[in-house]
Amino acid sequence: MELTKNFVKAKRPCADGYRWFIRHGQDNCDYQHLLDALVADGRIDDACWLLTQFGPTDAVLALDALEADAIVFAGSLQVRTGIDVEGIVRAGRAIRAGAGIRAGGAIGAGEDIESGAGIFGGAALDAGGHVKARWGVEAEGPIRCAGNLRAGWDLRGADAIEIAGNAWVGQNLIAQGALRCGKGIRAGGGVDARGTVCAGHGIEAGGSIECGRHLEAGWGIRSRGAILAEGAIKAGESLHAEDEIRAGAGYGIFAGLDVQIDAWKASAKVFAGRRPEGLMSGWWEGSAA
Repeated sequence: MELTKNFVKAKRPCADGYRWFIRHGQDNCDYQHLLDALVADGRIDDACWLLTQFGPTDAVLALDALEADAIVFAGSLQVRTGIDVEGIVRAGRAIRAGAGIRAGGAIGAGEDIESGAGIFGGAALDAGGHVKARWGVEAEGPIRCAGNLRAGWDLRGADAIEIAGNAWVGQNLIAQGALRCGKGIRAGGGVDARGTVCAGHGIEAGGSIECGRHLEAGWGIRSRGAILAEGAIKAGESLHAEDEIRAGAGYGIFAGLDVQIDAWKASAKVFAGRRPEGLMSGWWEGSAA
């Protein structure tokens, strides 16, 4: 893709960025060459703006390894081993690495992000498709995934985590903000979020489920530990905990919200170490004792 001065100006760039383009660019400048020049001059935000405005290409950059200060590529990145970048890693399409992906800044892709080891971002992690890591996924900022997210180890976010599809996590799922999942959440360990936890389908955890605000699932919630919330607990179907189920002070616990009352005994069971206080709906199945 070639960019002319008039074409760029029509996108209403900032005055400083357009002056840079006039000084350094040429009419009919190659798109990727311009992105590379902006990154080389330390104008990372301008490079990201340009990619957002003009979108991805079908180009593929295939490398044995990638080490750089930063990279903004309009197509797909395919790296046989690992990616180790001090700043931002941004691709218009997919990012795929045979080993780990580490960035001191944000990691962003218009499509999938895949790693043969772990993924670590020093800021936000944003994928327009699926995220898949053989080991863990961690970001020092919000995590957004427009598809499914699969992590063999932990999933950790220093801010909110938002996943449009399913979340499959081999060990613990920890969010310092809200945790929202369009489909189901399944974790081999515990689920711990400082904000609201909301799943369109069910939530299943091999440890306890804890959240700093409300806990809500369109289907059931099942935990091998406790189910604890500082706000209300709401399940479309059953609630099952091998330890206690406890809502915040003054809040209720609701099971079977999407089930007819006549079907509560079969599809809206509530099981816990003891009968929860504030149980407002659902069929109390009994306790582990």
